[in-house]
Amino acid sequence: MPNAATQPVIEIANLTKSFGALQVLKGVDLSVQKGQVIAIIGPSGSGKTTLLRCINFLEEYDGGSVRIDGVEVGFSETNGKRRRRSERELAHIRVDAAMVFQQFNLFPHLTAAQNIMLGLVKSRGKSKAEARSIAEKWLGRVGLSAKVDAMPGQLSGGQQQRVGIARAVAMEPKVLLLDEITSALDPELVGEVLGVVRELATEGRTMILVTHEMAFAREVADRVVFTDQGKIVIDAPPALVFGEQPNERLRAFLARFAGLQYQGS
Repeated sequence: MPNAATQPVIEIANLTKSFGALQVLKGVDLSVQKGQVIAIIGPSGSGKTTLLRCINFLEEYDGGSVRIDGVEVGFSETNGKRRRRSERELAHIRVDAAMVFQQFNLFPHLTAAQNIMLGLVKSRGKSKAEARSIAEKWLGRVGLSAKVDAMPGQLSGGQQQRVGIARAVAMEPKVLLLDEITSALDPELVGEVLGVVRELATEGRTMILVTHEMAFAREVADRVVFTDQGKIVIDAPPALVFGEQPNERLRAFLARFAGLQYQGS
C-alpha cells in the first residue's frame, strides 16, 4: 500500500459509465495528488461532467473504481461481492469531494450565510454559532461580507456562484470539484468568479475543474486533461497541451477558442 505522502487524493481506474445504450465513459484512468489543480477540457458530450459527478457519486458508475484518499467512493466489498454504499455512507464520503455546479444550486429560501451553514451543521457537526462564523469568514474571502444575510434572489449570478464556492470550500473538502462554473454567467461576471478560483489555487487546494476557459486553464492548472469520446486522450502540463500540439483532435478543439482570451483580474 502507498504511504500517505505518495497516495493520490483521487485515484480513478478503468471507470465506465453508460446512459442506456450510450457509453459516456470508456475506461478512464486518472490520479490527482494533494494540492494539484487539474483542468478538464474537451468537446461537449466527451464525458467531462459525468466524470466529475462520478467522483462524488452523484452519478453511479457502472464499472471501475473511484477512490478518495484510498477509500472507494460508491461501493464496498464484502466476501468478494461489490455492494452499493448506503446513502448515509455516501453522504459522509461526499463531504470530502465538494462540488460547485453550473447553475449555482443555492437554496432560494435561505440566506447566503444559511446556505453555507447548512452543510457545516448537518454534515460536519458544527454548532450554529460556529457555522455562522465560518460562513461569515468565507463570504468575506469571496468579497461578499455585505451580502451575508441576502437571499439568493437578491444576488447577481456572479455573486451567487461565489456563495456556491464559499459553501463548498467551507466544508474543508479533500478535493474541490468545479463543473463549468462560469457557463451560466454573463461575460462581465466571469472574471470575478475565476478570480476567486485563482486565489484558492494559490493556497495549495486540490481541485478538478471542468472548463471552457482555455486561458484560465493554462494559467492555473498543474495538468490539463483533454477528453474525447469518453476517454482521456491527453494528460499533460499546460505548456505541452497549449504549445505546439501534435494531436490532431486536440488541435482542432483548441482552434475553436482562437482569439478568445480570459482577462484575469
